[in-house]
Amino acid sequence: MFAYYLDLALRSLKRNKALTALMVLAIALGIGASMTTLTVLHVLSGDPLPGKSAQLYYPQIDPQDLKGMMPGKEPPEQLTLVDGLNLLHAARADRQALMAGGSAPIDPGKADMDPFYVETRYTTTGFFPMFDAPFLFGHAWTAADDEAKARDVVIARSLNDKLFGGADSVGRTLRMAGVDWRIVGVLDQWRPNPHFYDLTTGSYAYAEQVFLPLQTMVELRLDRNGSSDCWGNGGGGVGNILPNDDCVWLQFWVQLDTPAKAAAYRDFLVHYSQEQKALGRFQRAPNVRLRNVMQWLDYKMVVPDDVRLQAGLAFGFLLVCLVNTVGLMLAKFMRRAAELGVRRALGASRRALFAQLLIESGVVGLVGGLGGLLLAMLGLWLVRQRPSDYAALAQLDTSMLFTTFALAVCATLLAGLLPAWRACQIAPALQLKSN
Repeated sequence: MFAYYLDLALRSLKRNKALTALMVLAIALGIGASMTTLTVLHVLSGDPLPGKSAQLYYPQIDPQDLKGMMPGKEPPEQLTLVDGLNLLHAARADRQALMAGGSAPIDPGKADMDPFYVETRYTTTGFFPMFDAPFLFGHAWTAADDEAKARDVVIARSLNDKLFGGADSVGRTLRMAGVDWRIVGVLDQWRPNPHFYDLTTGSYAYAEQVFLPLQTMVELRLDRNGSSDCWGNGGGGVGNILPNDDCVWLQFWVQLDTPAKAAAYRDFLVHYSQEQKALGRFQRAPNVRLRNVMQWLDYKMVVPDDVRLQAGLAFGFLLVCLVNTVGLMLAKFMRRAAELGVRRALGASRRALFAQLLIESGVVGLVGGLGGLLLAMLGLWLVRQRPSDYAALAQLDTSMLFTTFALAVCATLLAGLLPAWRACQIAPALQLKSN
């Protein structure tokens, strides 16, 4: 029966080409606008580490003085160097990494290539296994290298291609910031979005090309990016490359594989804060937070408000398009009252007529979905031309492709319910008599 109803639907749509075109256009416009904004929202609010983000946590403690203290106030979002190293050396997590962002000049040592700057990540060796960073060549430096302030680096594949033509560069020398560094590893393509582990350097479209030990950076006083927050006699800003002990400027992440370990680590942060207060370093009562990746992104409201607003407006526009489609379908189905009356007189049930008209609605939705897909691809192309940091991410993936057609068909079927029901209520005797 489905094939028969489908044939009837196609014949009906061909008979009223202008009305069919209006319905398809209304659906296509609504689907195109809504899927453009929904795809952008989907990309920006996605999980940067699927399957693992629930085990990665961002600890916060409060080392500030009493000035400006308010009940319930959030602790600083970063750590001091002293606290960062203390928590790192305590080693209470399954894995952990202390880090900061920066930039450094590279001397390629080639006559045909000028020196250039690259984004850098100053971190500890736990960074790579904790965030599942894939290696193309070599491996990370060791924990002993961290403590020895080794001049080892891991570079990104893009930099390896630029400097070494994609060859295995492990063991070769990289001249950076006036210092010779030994390359110990090359990362394969890896670019989590959003840039969750350090939102101070940018939420999207940010990727480091060089990774090196944090304590080596401190010893050499290399340039850093990102924000810092100081109190008391804390310094920072122009002329100070590294903040002092009364400034928070480092990010710290831990891996805790079970909820029990997460609860125990939170207790550890409370005990650490109490201990530091007893030593006179902390002045405030313990004020700690421990959020996993997705909770941290929600707290930081990484998805821009204008993207959420645009998505809401686009779905409002889709609703308007559906209301117009309901009117067009109602007019189309009521014009076929005589045809439907004859079918009822010949024995077709109301349920059969209702199914026939819904299949016709579904065909309109399917064609409208195809048009909406083309409009969504155009819309995403226009988004990629914008000068925003997330523009390049506006790509239609497989899940959004299926969502486009599912939304178009479901929305059109929903729009067709009332017109189909009204058309099925017409008494066949009245139609036969009038004809």
